[in-house]
Amino acid sequence: MVSTLIRMKLQTTLALVLILVALTVRAETRIEMQGTAVIGNQELPQILYIVPWKKSGLPDMGRPPISQLVNEVLAPLDREEFRREIYYHRVFFENQY
Repeated sequence: MVSTLIRMKLQTTLALVLILVALTVRAETRIEMQGTAVIGNQELPQILYIVPWKKSGLPDMGRPPISQLVNEVLAPLDREEFRREIYYHRVFFENQY
């Protein structure tokens, strides 16, 4: 009984010593690599200016061609969409009549 107790203590101590040796060996194998440093002009602000190279003109706000208006008027209606438009019209404009 005493010998097994001593053997267990010896095994535990040996295991701890092996773990400590493994950790110290692992800590000693250290590799240092040379890094790259990028240094810029730190005095300038970090701002991006976008300057147009050409003036933007106003879009043509003329009337659409008559053929387009005729095509819109004569286009077939979707029943559900038309009912939804009527409902919205009643809801929004019922107080104006």
